[in-house]
Order: sequence, then C-alpha cells, then structure tokens
Amino acid sequence: MQNHTFKTSVELLLTRRFGAFWFASLLSNIGTWAQQVAQPWLLLSLGASSFLIGLDAFAMSAPVFALTLVGGVLADRADRRRVITVFQSIQMLCPTLLVALLLTGAVQPWIVIACSLVVGITDALSMPSFQSIVPSMVKHDQIATGLALNSTQFNLSRILGPALAGVLMASVGAVGCFAVSAASYVPFIVIALWILPRRADAGAAHGIDQGHMFAGLGVVAREPHLRGALLTVFTTSLLCGPLIIFCPVLVKEALHGDVSHFSVAVGSFGVGGLLGAIGLLFIDAARDRRELISWSAAGFGVIVALAALNPWFWALPALLVLAGMAMSVTNTSANSLLQASASSQLRGQTVSLYMQALRGGTSAGGLLTGASVSLLGVRHALLINGGLAVMAIIIVSRRWLRESRPVQ
Repeated sequence: MQNHTFKTSVELLLTRRFGAFWFASLLSNIGTWAQQVAQPWLLLSLGASSFLIGLDAFAMSAPVFALTLVGGVLADRADRRRVITVFQSIQMLCPTLLVALLLTGAVQPWIVIACSLVVGITDALSMPSFQSIVPSMVKHDQIATGLALNSTQFNLSRILGPALAGVLMASVGAVGCFAVSAASYVPFIVIALWILPRRADAGAAHGIDQGHMFAGLGVVAREPHLRGALLTVFTTSLLCGPLIIFCPVLVKEALHGDVSHFSVAVGSFGVGGLLGAIGLLFIDAARDRRELISWSAAGFGVIVALAALNPWFWALPALLVLAGMAMSVTNTSANSLLQASASSQLRGQTVSLYMQALRGGTSAGGLLTGASVSLLGVRHALLINGGLAVMAIIIVSRRWLRESRPVQ
C-alpha cells in the first residue's frame, strides 16, 4: 500500500495539470517565504516593537474571521481560477509597493502592516478556492496524496525561500526579497489562467445566499470527528504558531543572532515541514488519522516549550525541524480528513472553516503572544504557550479519539 501511494504521487506530479500547478505554486511560495523572512526583520530595523510584529501577523490573518466563509462560497459557486487570479493580482501590488518605498527610503512600519492587511483580505477570499483546487484535479482516493504533495511543495519553499532571502539580505538588502516576492506571482497567475479547470456552472447562481454560507457550519456541528480536527488545528495555530511569528525576536534578543541566523532558523522549520509532508506520502490514505493528528499536535506544544528554554542558538534549528514536522503532519492530516469527508458541493466551505481555524488561530495567537512578549519577554511567553498547548490538546483529543471511526 505504501508503494502504491508513492507511485500515485509520482504519477500526479507527471500529469500536465497537477505538475504545472505544483511547480508554479512552488515558485510563488518561494517568493512569499523570502518576503516572510525580510518583513519582520525590516520591522525590527525600523524600530518596531514586539507588539507591532504581532500586530503585523494579526493584520495578515485576522480577515479570515470575517471573510473566509465568503471565500468558501466563492470557491463553491464561482470560477475558482478567476477568483485566484483576481485576488493574487491585487496581492502582487503589495510587495511591488514596498519595493518602490524601500528604494525611495519612504517605508514606514504602518505601511508594512497595511500591506499585510491587504494580503490578509485577499488570502481570506481566495485561499478556499486555492485549497479546493487540488481535490478538483484528482480522483477521490487521491485527495490525501494530492494534499500531501501540495504540502511538500509548500514546505520545500520554506527551505528555498529563506535560503534565497539570506543571500539577498546580505547582498542587496530587504528590497531584493520583496522584488522576488512580487515577481513570483507572475508564473502562478499565468498557470492559473492556462491550466486550472474551469467551473462550467460558474455564475449560474448570483449573490451570496446566507443559508448556503453557513451550511458548512451545520455539517461540521453534526460531525464530532470534524470538530475535533478543527479544534486541534485552531489550538496549535493559537498557541504554537507564535513560535514562528516571534522567531526573529527569539533569535535577535534572546540568542543574540543576526539575519543570517534567522534565515537558518526559518529554513530549518521548512526542512521539518518537508520531512513531515514526505512522511505522509507513505501512510495509507485510508488510515484513520485522528491519533496521528493528536500526537503530533501535542508534540508541537512540547517543542515550543523546549525552544523557549533553549539557551543555545545552534540547538534552535534542530528544534525547529521537529516543530516543522509536527505542524506539517497535524495540519495536512487534518485538512485531508476534512476534505475527504466533505461533499463536493460544500468542499469550499469546509476548507474555509479549516482556514478559519488555521489562520484565525494564528492571528489571535500573534496578537496575544505579542502582548505577553512585551510584558514577560519572549522566553516566558513561549513557555506558557507551549504548556497551555499540551494541556488543551490532551483535553480535545481524549473525547475526539473516543468517537467512532470516521467514514472516509
């Protein structure tokens, strides 16, 4: 069965649609991660506080609460490739603007945060379409493999993007990272217009039906195993995600590193994420993944606490490799469980609920942890987060794992 799963992965990568989509997504995410390395370091260099760094993360993720259900309806009722290309084109303007401001010396922290808000809004409206594209390109029994492959390219970009950022920051500065980010949107938009499947019935229904918008909520409310997946993703995003958000503060203030150390740290997290995603390719797609999700989520909390206690920089990359593995296994497995259980008519809304748990938890966690970092310091704040995460996951998983095996 494992050999069959691996063979399916290779076959999917060699198909015209999925292969082109995978490669274009990789290029786009490399640019995004190059910017993700440069942006918090830029804010620190502009004199921004830990709270403003948390506010920047909040601005990028907070729109999920208000708009991701609308994005789910768009994914279910509109032409997904058009939704993606329109909002990705708007998003591309943000790094382009920051390049111009960096070249003229006019950049300010509030402008960076405002751009993050625009990115957050466009992400909230387009990510359900993006996430539900993979199941539309593969057979039902290939969904878990397709999502694991998609997670593989995302985590590979987490290695290549920070590595590229380290070279660019050392040579031309942050402006190079934002320029690469802006350019990386182009191949993805071209591929989306050319290769992604069209929605034959797009535009058949006009407007947004409020009852349709909340139909996905009702489905999840009636399915305990779906609730458990969403609660687990939300908990790890809220309490463990801040480890990555405040990694520049941890590196610079607690471990006295520079931007090259930060690049290594973020790249290490990507290595772990890639290893976790590759490992999932060798797991039977029909396996009940609830126990795997719960154990990896609890492990993530332990790793956050260890990172807070760690006094040596070169131990941090090793911990971040483990953190990346834990997050990749938790989130990708939960996403696979949700999408395999959802009907095709509600898949976009199911994904939007997943995005709410993931990005909504990240936004709230960034803001709350930013305040606690300002009050207690980065080490104490992350230590508290890690301990709370382990306790919360134990509470959630005890009931979740007692439920009957979900039908996949």
